[in-house]
Amino acid sequence: MSEQRQNCWECMKCGREPGGVNAKELGVCPASVDVVCDGTNKGKNAGRFCWAVAGTFCNGDVQGTLAQKFKSCLGCPFYKEVEEQEGRELTLLPPHPKKPDL
Repeated sequence: MSEQRQNCWECMKCGREPGGVNAKELGVCPASVDVVCDGTNKGKNAGRFCWAVAGTFCNGDVQGTLAQKFKSCLGCPFYKEVEEQEGRELTLLPPHPKKPDL
């Protein structure tokens, strides 16, 4: 993995990362602990892929599934920053799971 870039909790200063100032009261953000997405868009865990993770916060409100929140995420300043930094290398959506053989 190349250099790591600023993650959503660092940019948005939500304090919901493990050990963050709001983690005990509001819970740890799923993006900050999603190890499956580690390295996506050069972030730690899903820190630069938060729009694809259910249960993240936006302006103090818990967001739902990707389908429910994606449109609002496209207008997020952090999403726009990641999009600009990653350019054509941006991972926008998670890969579809493999369908079972029938």
